[in-house]
Amino acid sequence: MVVVGAGMAGVQTAVALREQGFTGRITLIGAEPHQPYDRPPLSKAVLLGTAEGSAFDVDFEALDIELILGRAVTGLRPADRELDTEAGPVPYDTLVIATGAEPVTLPGVEAVPGVHLLRTLDDAARLRPVLAARHDIVVVGAGWIGAEFATAARAAGCAVTVVEAADRPLAGSLPAEVTAPMAGWYAEHGVELITGARVTGVEPGTVVVDAGTGAPRRLPADAVVVGIGARPATRWLAGSGIATDPGGAITADESLRTSLPDVHAVGDCASFPSARYGRRLLVHHWDNALQGPRTVAANVIAAGAGEPPVSYDPVPYFWSEQFGRFAQYAGDHADADTILWRGGPGEAAWTVLWLRDGALVALLAVDRPRDLAQGRKLILSGARLDARRAADPAVPLKAASSGS
Repeated sequence: MVVVGAGMAGVQTAVALREQGFTGRITLIGAEPHQPYDRPPLSKAVLLGTAEGSAFDVDFEALDIELILGRAVTGLRPADRELDTEAGPVPYDTLVIATGAEPVTLPGVEAVPGVHLLRTLDDAARLRPVLAARHDIVVVGAGWIGAEFATAARAAGCAVTVVEAADRPLAGSLPAEVTAPMAGWYAEHGVELITGARVTGVEPGTVVVDAGTGAPRRLPADAVVVGIGARPATRWLAGSGIATDPGGAITADESLRTSLPDVHAVGDCASFPSARYGRRLLVHHWDNALQGPRTVAANVIAAGAGEPPVSYDPVPYFWSEQFGRFAQYAGDHADADTILWRGGPGEAAWTVLWLRDGALVALLAVDRPRDLAQGRKLILSGARLDARRAADPAVPLKAASSGS
């Protein structure tokens, strides 16, 4: 058994295999030289210097997992059942691809000094002295990672400007009516948010922005942090014959098996068909990298025993800590036909519910953790809600179920 990728999905796959009784050899290969680590703290405690690292508390030696670090995998030859790596070929009987995602870069600025990404432990280490010096920082992208980095930079005392090409933050994730109150969070914390703006150039100490108002605006920038999205880290699979979509995601089946025999894919690098939502999902979030490996491990063991595979159809979940708020999202609202608010957008805490044919399919809870916990269970069960009761923030969400 070989697992490629030593992030959350890869580590959890190796651990789940042992927990579920796999007794064969397991090799876990990671491209970074560091002990495998968790990524969410990179934009929080690690970035601010309140934690040195976020290594997983896993005893690989005790679990008899061979850990190969600092070795990039460069190709897959399924006919030979071998991986190509920088140090030579690695054979496999069964393979799990868990290489995650890589950040999208801003074209033309990769070599400009002071331009940063925030994806790895090394990225966070390079940014820590920038925050400690309380520099002027420009963040490109008002998505989840941009907001989290801006939060950390303001907490460190930096002057922060966020530039977003869309007309609002989180335009690719949430509807305009939901993101409207979230835009105000930036100003509350002293962050300038410039929307509908395109970065036309980055020079040492300056970001040039076209906001459609005539003359370009020049923003002081001791550092620039780019957070404009991520794509599956699958370019190394070119020529392998594995099925991917136009965006590069491996198109796994409902059991997280790929188009190649004895090759599975899990985490940010793979999409899977969801019977719950009637479409294929690509989930770039921590919880998917935690839950999916259990299904992969179960199916590896099932295949060895000649048993049928199990399906993977979770309720997607993620959270974001930004500007003093704790936002949690569960489900998928793409095909919802009704939206309900629990609490007004001007209130300190509120929840948005998305329904389809009366059933809860997704929710966003801002500082209402109980709504999230109860709502996630209601989505999982396919519960229908009484809209009037569901919209009343004083009524526990579980009590709004029409079956209650």
